[in-house]
Amino acid sequence: MTAVLEATGVRKVYRSGDVSLVEVLNHVDLSVRRGEMVAIVGESGAGKSTLLHVLGALEAPTAGEVRLDGVPYDTLSGARLDTLRNQMIGFVFQFHHLLREFTALENVMMPLFIAGWPEARARTRAEELLAAVGLAGRMTHRPTQLSGGEQQRCAVARAMVTDPKVLLADEPSGNLDHHNSERLNDLLFRLARDLETALVVVTHNPVLAERADRTLLLRDGRLQPAAGLKVVP
Repeated sequence: MTAVLEATGVRKVYRSGDVSLVEVLNHVDLSVRRGEMVAIVGESGAGKSTLLHVLGALEAPTAGEVRLDGVPYDTLSGARLDTLRNQMIGFVFQFHHLLREFTALENVMMPLFIAGWPEARARTRAEELLAAVGLAGRMTHRPTQLSGGEQQRCAVARAMVTDPKVLLADEPSGNLDHHNSERLNDLLFRLARDLETALVVVTHNPVLAERADRTLLLRDGRLQPAAGLKVVP
C-alpha cells in the first residue's frame, strides 16, 4: 500500500544559547501507510516530540523532506501549509488543550469552522465524532465539567473531525490513570482501523506500543526497529 506520510533524510539542528549546534534528528527516514499505527519510543529528550512537530508541519526540518500524500511540505506556501495542518493532519497531545470557554461540541466544531464548513454541517459531523468516542451525553459540557479521560477523548474527536490523512499523538495517555489510559488506547487503535487513518504515536506506554503495527526507537537522532525492546513507562 502506498505511504500516506513519508520523511526522507530529515535532520533537525538547533542553535544553543552560545554558538554551538545541537543535532536532534539525524537523517530520519519514515514511511507510514493508510490505517497503519506506528509507535515511536525512546528516552526523554531523544527528540520524539521534535520529530512529530516536523512530521506535522509545525516545524521545518533543517534538511530532508516530508511528504503527505506525495506532496512535499517545502513546496507549499504558508497559507497552504495552514490548510494542510487544519484539514489533513490531526494532533493529540498529552494535555488536551481544549478551549475552556466552549462546550465539548463547540471545541470539536472549531476546526470545521476554520475550514469554512456551514454551522449545521459542522454540528452534525462533530456530534458524530463525539458519539464515536463515547461522549454523546456530554456534548454541552465545558472542559472543566469533564473528567480527564473525557477531556482527552474530546481532544481525539476534535483531531479526527476533519477526517485527516494522518493522526499524530504525543504521549496521549501520559496524563491519565490506568483505566482511562487503556480506554484511550483502545479508542486510538479502533479509530486508526475504522477510519483508515495513518497514526504515529509517541509513547512510554508499553501496552500501546505493543498494539502498534510497528514500534520504532529514536536513539542518537535516528529511527531503528525496536523489536524485542522493553518499553519503560
